[in-house]
Amino acid sequence: MDLRHLRYFIAVAEEGSLTVAAEKRLHTAQPSLSRQMRDLEVELGCELMIRGAKGVELTAAGRVFLDHARAVLVQVEATVEATRRAAAPAKASFVLGFLTGYEFDWLPAVMRIMRDELPNTEVVILSLSSPDLADGLMRGKIDLAFLRHERNAPGIVFTRLTDEPLIVLMPVDHHLTERSAITPDDITGEQLVGVPHDKSPALRAVTDAYGVKLGIDLTPDHYVDNLAMAMSLVTSTRGIALMPLYARNLLPSTVVSRPLAGVQPTIDLSLGYSEANTSPLLKTIVSRIGELKFANR
Repeated sequence: MDLRHLRYFIAVAEEGSLTVAAEKRLHTAQPSLSRQMRDLEVELGCELMIRGAKGVELTAAGRVFLDHARAVLVQVEATVEATRRAAAPAKASFVLGFLTGYEFDWLPAVMRIMRDELPNTEVVILSLSSPDLADGLMRGKIDLAFLRHERNAPGIVFTRLTDEPLIVLMPVDHHLTERSAITPDDITGEQLVGVPHDKSPALRAVTDAYGVKLGIDLTPDHYVDNLAMAMSLVTSTRGIALMPLYARNLLPSTVVSRPLAGVQPTIDLSLGYSEANTSPLLKTIVSRIGELKFANR
C-alpha cells in the first residue's frame, strides 16, 4: 500500500463511481483503477466497497478506512509543507507602525512603496499609540512608524509629514451641531472628553496650549486612552472632544465633527526611525513617503 492507493480510494468514495473518479478526478483508465482498488482490498483482507450498476457504496470497513485515509493525507501534506518551510531561508521582515487611524489615509500608498523597495520582504503592520510606537522604535522592535514627534524618545529621527488641525467631536444630536464652526465660547461649560498626558502627551500638550492661549480651561472631565473610547464617552456623556482631523476616519453614526473657528491648533504627523538604522534603503523609503504628504493633506 502506498499514498497513491489512499488518494485513489478517497476519489472513488467521494465520487461514488469508479468511472467518474477515473475520468474526472484521477485521469486514469477505469480498469486500472478497479485493479488498484482490488489490490487494496486484498492487502487489507476485507471488502471496502460494493460495486453495483449505479456505482459503488462503501462497506462499514470502507467508511472507517476513508476517515483514516483522509487523516493520513492531511498529515502527509502538513509534513511536506513544514519540511519545505524549514528548508527555506528565513524571510526578511520590515515592521511598519501606525498611530491607530492613520492607516486609512496612508497604508495603500505606503504599501505600493514597500512592494517597490522591498519586494522580497514581509511587511508587518502594527497599530499602536504614539508613545508605544516610539518605545518600539527605541527598542528596535519597529523599523519605521507614523507617529507624533515624541519629546522623550532619544535616538529617534523624526521627519514631519504634515500638520493637521484639531476638530470638535460631539453627539449627532448635540445643540452645537447647528454651528458651522465651534468658538471658544461654545466650548465653555461643556463636558470635555480628552486624553491623559501619559497616553497622548503630544495631543495633551497641544490642547492645553490652545486653552492657555484662549484663556479657557480645557482640562478633561473624562479621560480616554484611544479614539474608540472617545467616541463612546462623547455619546454617553453628551460631551465634546478636541481631536486631530484624522479622527473623522473613525466616526460612528452617533458622532459628528465640526471645525474650530479662527486660528486652529495643529498637531504633527511624523515618520520616525532609529538613528542607529543607517540603511540607505530605509532613507529611500522615508523620502518616497515624504513625497506623498501633499496628496494626504
